[in-house]
Amino acid sequence: MTLGARIFSLPVKAYRLIFSPWVGHNCRYQPTCSAYALEALEKHGAIKGGWLAARRILRCHPWGKSGYDPVPARKDD
Repeated sequence: MTLGARIFSLPVKAYRLIFSPWVGHNCRYQPTCSAYALEALEKHGAIKGGWLAARRILRCHPWGKSGYDPVPARKDD
């Protein structure tokens, strides 16, 4: 994981540690948005991984879809 991705992952890890137990496990998607964000940052780095995570969080609303939504593979893999 790049340095930028590690920095971007800190708020996600803080959310999982502090707020997630209070909010509960009611995510519409599998994997959860926080797990998706960490995986996207690990696979794609800070810029693209952060963009993918932000898009996923914006799709998570009462009128959005639900179900299995994996992180896309890198183009060079």
